[in-house]
Amino acid sequence: MSFDRPLALLSLALLAALAVGYVLARRRRSRYTVLYPNVDVLRAVAPRFSARREWAVAGLVAGALALICVALAEPRVNRTTTVENATVVLVVDTSRSMLTADIAPSRLEAAKAAARAFVDRVPERLRVGIVTFAGDANVTAFPTHDHARLHDSIDAIDPFQSGGGGTAIGDALARSVELARRSFPNGLPERTAGSRPAESGVTILFLSDGRQFRGILPPEAGAALAAQAGIPVYTVALGTDRPNEQDGLFGFSQSPDRETLRRIAETTGGEFFSARSASALSSAYGDLGSRLGRTRKPTEVTYLVAAAAAAALAAALGLARLWEPVLP
Repeated sequence: MSFDRPLALLSLALLAALAVGYVLARRRRSRYTVLYPNVDVLRAVAPRFSARREWAVAGLVAGALALICVALAEPRVNRTTTVENATVVLVVDTSRSMLTADIAPSRLEAAKAAARAFVDRVPERLRVGIVTFAGDANVTAFPTHDHARLHDSIDAIDPFQSGGGGTAIGDALARSVELARRSFPNGLPERTAGSRPAESGVTILFLSDGRQFRGILPPEAGAALAAQAGIPVYTVALGTDRPNEQDGLFGFSQSPDRETLRRIAETTGGEFFSARSASALSSAYGDLGSRLGRTRKPTEVTYLVAAAAAAALAAALGLARLWEPVLP
């Protein structure tokens, strides 16, 4: 917690002094001259005070005053919020090797399930777009807040509708950067000083299970375009090291090019993940879904502290009236 007016907290010292004075006054014995001769009768009719009840009321009043002192200092707490106009571009490899079943039921189905979970986890204010690629890269969903539409786009991902065979990693990165630029007609948002890559206004989440065999741009060139645009790329290498040939359709099975994907993440300031199982993929997407497009920034909570002080004072007043001694 931080404070806009920290000097106002010095009022707590005055409050502490008042509390000490109150305790000392309570301990000091007062002397009275008893004029009524029948003390037993006086004891019977006199109201009985409960020290515990008195301390409870006093404690509530002291707590309310302390909260008022804190409210005067205008406190702020760090809260996780969505970056304004934050956008994530999901990039999914749809090459024939994604039909390999080393990750059940297949790499592609595991990727689609993780993408659905990612969409469900991100805040509604965050826009998500989808790019699929094999030999060519295609935009299948422009950045939107509509999660139902995104689910439909993910369900429709089909390797047999992709642009030929191969894995055009560099072209897919270039298409993703182009999509991000089109989503911000006035220019891509700049990262604030000290912010982390995950807090960027635009990020790319790139999943592939192979190495580049087709395309115009090499992966390094695509990564350079993202870096120049200030877009961090989070890469996920999907697949095991030794997939069986029979697991891939028509023999299109391969091991992921982890080193290339790692260099892409390093070049752009993102992170690299290696997913050798469906659970590892879900874990990676879940982690990113809770971080991408979010930031922690100070938020003023003076009104909350003031409300707590009012509630404490109301409780003290209510208890004092409830426990008020009444002569019979």
